Amino acid sequence: MKPKVTTFGSFMMDLVAYTPRRPESGETLRGESFAIALGGKGFNQAIAAGRAGAQSAMLGNLGTDGFGDDFMKAFGAEGVQASDIERSSELGTGVGHISVQTSDGDNSIIIIPQSNDLGTAAYIARHSKTIIESNILLLQLELPNDGNLAAAKLAKENNVTVVLTPAPVAPLTGWGGLVDVVVPNEGEAAALTGIEGDLEKQAEALSKQLGCKYVVITLGPKGAYVTDGERSEVIGAPKVSAVDTIGAGDTMCANLATRLASGDDIFAATK
Repeated sequence: MKPKVTTFGSFMMDLVAYTPRRPESGETLRGESFAIALGGKGFNQAIAAGRAGAQSAMLGNLGTDGFGDDFMKAFGAEGVQASDIERSSELGTGVGHISVQTSDGDNSIIIIPQSNDLGTAAYIARHSKTIIESNILLLQLELPNDGNLAAAKLAKENNVTVVLTPAPVAPLTGWGGLVDVVVPNEGEAAALTGIEGDLEKQAEALSKQLGCKYVVITLGPKGAYVTDGERSEVIGAPKVSAVDTIGAGDTMCANLATRLASGDDIFAATK
């Protein structure tokens, strides 16, 4: 039987404009190209968990607009359980407005959460069964904190392993004792701990702050620093020619969760 990995997270329809430079105030600038892509950390992780071999389920909120339809079609095509997703006629699907300078790849992003803000504790109360029946619960910090904390508490009360991606960076007030595995990148680990350049001390601080045993700090092409509180190891990443790193961290976290749910220890799962 496939392990069940449930993701409670966000949806963002990314609207990407590629321009030679940013427009000045009041200026209309001709762009070079435009793209639309389904995103949001929650959506990315749910899709990746399914592709990694898990029975993947998604909890969250969409609008009743065309963008919401696009996300639901994607779940159908990927075989992700989406029956718990609620859709609002008042708040549209979340949108990310992204401007990319083609000269150097620099980008700026405006995020409009919209229906994502409906991911509250009340929503979790209506969909508790899906979390209780899971092996792993994946969480991020793009949704309202009360919803995330309610989901984490429910998971812990029912022996469901909680894996947290602490992004975007936000205070971790109230999270103590609710996380089993925390998976930040280098920048997030530094921002959350106030410690620069020392992976061991960052991991110790995060473990103490959250009361969790396992810390995995992703290092991009260098792999990941992994610790269980007693043993620590830097696990190298396969050498690849990266085409696009968007969503790479979400994909790694979902694969890690799937391997943990399948019985691997934290070191084998990270590999």
